[in-house]
Amino acid sequence: MPPEEDVNGTLRKWKIKAGKTMFALKTTLKEEMLKHIRDKKTPKEAWDTFVTLFSKNNDTSLLLLENELLSISESDMTIAQYFHKVKSICREITKLDSQSVIAEAQMMRIIMYGLRPKYRSFVTTVQGWPVQPSLVDFEILLAIQEVLAKQMGGIMLKSEEEAL
Repeated sequence: MPPEEDVNGTLRKWKIKAGKTMFALKTTLKEEMLKHIRDKKTPKEAWDTFVTLFSKNNDTSLLLLENELLSISESDMTIAQYFHKVKSICREITKLDSQSVIAEAQMMRIIMYGLRPKYRSFVTTVQGWPVQPSLVDFEILLAIQEVLAKQMGGIMLKSEEEAL
């Protein structure tokens, strides 16, 4: 904001600095950004315009990330890849909106919901435990289940081949 009183040329000095700042902004910005501040007279007006503009972009990005998080599923990912993907999306959401920190329990529910059907009985068993595992422990337990399932699949194939 410009100073109200002109003591020792303060207002004049401020106008010169503001003019230099606006010149620097207008000569360094790309056309797509410049069009938003072309008619602004002070750096504060330009700043406020950018705050509004970028908060709208953040809102859109936040909405897209939240939709991705709620629709994510393990599909063809490994357990480690799936957990990493969910955690990455949660980190991005927190970066965009520090008020939207996703608690570990909520992350666990999202992960459980998106797992392949072959893990449902295991998840049901874990949910029945008196003490629930942490997210890290749950990831380890599921990774072990994944390895066991692969080993059992290999044994089944060998048995079928031997039977033929």
